[in-house]
Amino acid sequence: MSFASLPSPPSEPVLAGQVIAVTGADQGYGRAISAALARAGASVVLIGGNSETLAAAASSLELSGGTAIPIKADVSVPLDWLGAQTRILEIFGALHGIVHLADRRAHTNFTMLSENEWMELFNCNVKSSVAIAQIVRRRLTGTWLTLVGPHLDEVGLQTYPQRGALRGLVEHAQDEDLRVNLVLPSRVSAGDEALDRPLADAVLALATPALAHLRGNVLEVPLPPVPKVRVTEVNLR
Repeated sequence: MSFASLPSPPSEPVLAGQVIAVTGADQGYGRAISAALARAGASVVLIGGNSETLAAAASSLELSGGTAIPIKADVSVPLDWLGAQTRILEIFGALHGIVHLADRRAHTNFTMLSENEWMELFNCNVKSSVAIAQIVRRRLTGTWLTLVGPHLDEVGLQTYPQRGALRGLVEHAQDEDLRVNLVLPSRVSAGDEALDRPLADAVLALATPALAHLRGNVLEVPLPPVPKVRVTEVNLR
């Protein structure tokens, strides 16, 4: 399915009353996605591993008029995710959707990738996605899940089994009556909300009630290139 076929997300608060959790919310695409959801009226739960950066991100959204709370949790550990989910239900009484960043990158090439590095990738990207889907199926019937998978510019043979596993999970999730979709950004996050906005828009579109019927889709999202910093500009800093 092409992202171009999705309608542009409307500007009014179409997600008012919705509670949406975003993992990895204090960095990369997580920040842009959280901001887009907050602007659309959702109460956003920021989940990550660093209490300070999570608190800063939540404060920034609150100052912009949004509703956000930080929860520290390692979602590659199922019990951590379950604890975070329980806490969300205690605070809000509901959890309508989850955006899970399953896009951890390798720091070495395929030939030199150690077993520990591979297991870290697998746990962060695949194991966590399956565990979240399983816990949602057991406890939160009707909650949707959108995965942000490994970036399309990532090289290395290790990327393909991860992306393939996530694709299989998404395409067959309807067998368990789960609403799961996968978005694949064309590149790593630029750390700039304007440059990362197309991905945030794709996630926002999938979150809107008007597209609640969409499930099992894999969307490849093209993003503008990150401007290269000139040597002269670096020297002037």
